[in-house]
Amino acid sequence: MKRINVNDLANCINQEIDSYFLVVEKDLRQGNKDFFLRLKLADKSGFVVANIWKNATVKSDMFEVGDVLQIKGMVIKYNKNIQITINDIYPLEEKEYDLAELIPASKKDITELTDNFFEYVDSIQNEYLSQLLKAIFDNKQILNLFISSPAAKGWHHNYAGGLLEHTLTVTKICDFACALYPVDRDLTITGAILHDLGKIYEYDSAIGIDFSDEGRLIGHFVLVDQMITEHASKIDLFPKELLMKLRHMVLAHHGEYDKGSVRLPQTLEAHLLHLADNMDAQVTGVKQIIEASSDNSKWSEFDKLNQKFYYKG
Repeated sequence: MKRINVNDLANCINQEIDSYFLVVEKDLRQGNKDFFLRLKLADKSGFVVANIWKNATVKSDMFEVGDVLQIKGMVIKYNKNIQITINDIYPLEEKEYDLAELIPASKKDITELTDNFFEYVDSIQNEYLSQLLKAIFDNKQILNLFISSPAAKGWHHNYAGGLLEHTLTVTKICDFACALYPVDRDLTITGAILHDLGKIYEYDSAIGIDFSDEGRLIGHFVLVDQMITEHASKIDLFPKELLMKLRHMVLAHHGEYDKGSVRLPQTLEAHLLHLADNMDAQVTGVKQIIEASSDNSKWSEFDKLNQKFYYKG
């Protein structure tokens, strides 16, 4: 049977499908009478919610997030959103599926994004910050990971190339704001470019997106701080205060301790970076939730992170 993509499911309402998908979320829930299993499935075309109502506990033990499942089930509409009611599953081995069909990726031109990104790198006038950026991104391994990595596990830009997209947008927002407020542009743009670079090591995204051991035990704040300090130590006479301000920006960019921030933003540049980062993350996260819902629905799926629906009408 021909494989069916997520974006083709709208043409299969009230039909049974037999296709394989990547499991990106798995949640065993207590229903009125028994447990049921709620899944978020993905392929390169998007995401869809699916439910297993019978023998949910037993079937939950058959697979984990990041596995690929052959799904047999009925495509339905629930609250005007497309879902799959799963009747049967079969975990697949690597040789049984085409990985290229499953990994969600940026829909934008990566070459164009990369060129735009390096325009910002080349715009830095401060000789020390310029040397630092070029030393980091002249490393082909770092650059290749940067342009192919996701920016998050589940909320925003959670696809290959998402980190480049997010970083470039945050940098553009900061650049615009630099013309309005009395901030150091070179420092602000450098902080924007580097703020999430530690995510190239935080996530293991060979299939699905999950935290690496480094990601769980250390985290992208510390990982990028290490990269900055190591590269800066190789640049003669790198100003200590400039390095401190840059490190503070990346360590404070989540803005609040309960959001994972290592420090609270205590400079104008750090505060601006936090706001720009949060703006892009929130707007893109909401956009992805809206896009994942049915085209003719007035309301999105429930956003568990922000505890609300979004009106599309």
